[in-house]
Amino acid sequence: MSEFKYACPVCSQHIRCDSSQTGSTMTCPTCFQKIIVPQAPTTDEQKFILTGIKVGDRPAAKDPELNPYATPEPKRIPGVIVVLAIFLLIGVAVGFVYHGTIFKPASNSKNGGTPASTNAANSDTDSGPSMVAPMADDTNWLTDLAGVNIPDSVAAGRIHGEDFLVEKAFYTHGSLFLRTGQKGPVKFGVSINFNGAEPDALAGKNLNILADTNKSARVTLHWQGGDVAHKDSYEINYALRLEFGSLTNQHLPGRIYLCTPDPQKSYVMGTFDAEIFTANGQPH
Repeated sequence: MSEFKYACPVCSQHIRCDSSQTGSTMTCPTCFQKIIVPQAPTTDEQKFILTGIKVGDRPAAKDPELNPYATPEPKRIPGVIVVLAIFLLIGVAVGFVYHGTIFKPASNSKNGGTPASTNAANSDTDSGPSMVAPMADDTNWLTDLAGVNIPDSVAAGRIHGEDFLVEKAFYTHGSLFLRTGQKGPVKFGVSINFNGAEPDALAGKNLNILADTNKSARVTLHWQGGDVAHKDSYEINYALRLEFGSLTNQHLPGRIYLCTPDPQKSYVMGTFDAEIFTANGQPH
């Protein structure tokens, strides 16, 4: 057959066309919608009115034999796969650029390499305190220490207005020394002179000196201002509690609580482990 009818999918207006126009675009004379002409009937007997396809609508049938004019929808790559591919490419690029930094070859002593442990051993042991001194508190400065508990932490406090932490303790020339740093000039420290007493004479002893009693030991505060070393000594008006442990392997452990009468309210409280040195400065 050469002519057949089809209906507008919008207003149902019947439209007559020629079979040669199958698949072309026509304008409905009633609603002026753009319509794709359907496929012409295969027989001359047209029992049903065909319906055209509005331009822009997807064909109802996906089977190309049922709808030969449907445009196949392009296959799309899932967004997750695209994102993963981008990250993979970035990872490969970063690994290539920083390969020498991330994957450092293990040092070999035969090839002149220096193990990390050797470098650590050769580092300056006085580069800085291994712990941070706790912030000083005026409530820790007392004149009566008889009923006060001495903390079990490393001795710390305040000297001449600055926070203080004991990093080295030793006993020599009849005096106990507590200081910051392991060597070099003393930035902050305190020494207690026991009038030449030997360390074994103090082992196991407890001292409790009140601020209003006669003193049997001289206490000296040490600090450094710029390149100048300073010190203040006190033989009266300070409060001191000392609890010495047993002398073991040339070490004299102890617990201290000291408060001096300087305007900055210096104090030291906590534990220490003093190494014993002879008169020439060598370990006993």
